[in-house]
Amino acid sequence: MHDLVDSTDGSFQSTDGQGAPGSLARVAADHAPDHQDRAASESLQSQRMESLGQLAGGIAHDFNNLLAVILNYSTFVTEELAAATETDWRTRLESASGDLGQISLAAERAATLTRQLLAFARREVVRPQVINLNLVISGLEDMLRRTLGEHIELVTSLSDDLWPILVDPGQMEQMLVNLAVNARDAMPEGGTLSIDTDNALLNSDTIAGRSQAKQGQNVCIQVSDTGIGMGADTLDHVFEPFFTTKEIGEGTGLGLSTVYGIVAAADGHITITSRPGVGTSIIVTLPVTTEVAFVPPEAEADHRVPEGEVVLVVEDEEALREVTKRILTRNGFRVLTAASGQEAIEIASSYQGDIHLLVTDVIMPQMLGKEAAEQIQRIIPSVKVLFMSGYARPVLASEGRLEPNMALLEKPFSETELIDKATQVLDGHFSGYHNAAPSAN
Repeated sequence: MHDLVDSTDGSFQSTDGQGAPGSLARVAADHAPDHQDRAASESLQSQRMESLGQLAGGIAHDFNNLLAVILNYSTFVTEELAAATETDWRTRLESASGDLGQISLAAERAATLTRQLLAFARREVVRPQVINLNLVISGLEDMLRRTLGEHIELVTSLSDDLWPILVDPGQMEQMLVNLAVNARDAMPEGGTLSIDTDNALLNSDTIAGRSQAKQGQNVCIQVSDTGIGMGADTLDHVFEPFFTTKEIGEGTGLGLSTVYGIVAAADGHITITSRPGVGTSIIVTLPVTTEVAFVPPEAEADHRVPEGEVVLVVEDEEALREVTKRILTRNGFRVLTAASGQEAIEIASSYQGDIHLLVTDVIMPQMLGKEAAEQIQRIIPSVKVLFMSGYARPVLASEGRLEPNMALLEKPFSETELIDKATQVLDGHFSGYHNAAPSAN
């Protein structure tokens, strides 16, 4: 089992004369002058505003770059198509196609940036499953070796009989990739990246000081490199969003902050140690779960063509509502649209015929998508529901987890993703994201 070290991001607690926990606020009020308390509060507020300013500045910088790409390439496409003649249309079409490819790449980068921000802020919808972390690491090894390059040796040491944890597998993959890429960049001349897993039984003796690591059974993953390392000043800021020691244009500064958000959302803990010229070691501890893995029944692959099923699309953003309608219509569905939950309820009440699928945005003015879906299901009990959102966690998630049997299509989505998910939901092949109840043993 790993020896764990304390991190400086733990919670602060004090004790009264009898050793009972007491808040710092109460101790400060009892033992310090009011002006000291106010000064501490103002200092904390100043630090928060500084972090917020850094976050806003980083977001604005990266998104403005991406928007500049999209806007200018859109202009290029428009000009190429407008200037096309009978003799050069093929050449101009090829040029426009290349420009459209650049627009798509910029949009994908923007979507990735948004997901990283949501992960950092612990606002991403989490789809937890009972997993063996070793299987996630093994499944990523080939991809990691290609990403790291031949100048870096990847060494894994995975403990036998690793305890199960309840996490989002996709987030674990993202965490590992971010850590590996960060380590690669710290070893420009080559080196070794080690990934180790182990079981750890943590108690008051093995958890230092103010650590927020959970006592009891935990799974530990340690990612270490032999890179350039970091000094104390850098370590104090590594988890801050958009903080980076790389040259401008070489990194967003969201790698470790994203990892921090993922670990926190999984109720885990992260510590980091580093020495200049020696390397860096990051340890993540994740609490063991008592739930057992749920294995959904295998569904037969469905390649049928939609048979004119009626879909009610509810989206307050007109442009996206029309895009969604166009995608569904060109794939064989009949589509009704509503700009609000109330309008959708009125359509469901008055429509003469069956409505087979409700595709609704989650966050809308006046009435949220979940409330609209519940009312429409009372009117049409047989209707299936597919939610779509880029920020659904506060509404659809309980304790950060997606609620059982709830189908969610995350924005931005492609035509293939929308049609695949709609077909799964309609055919009853969508098993939801849930696990069995805790074992009685």
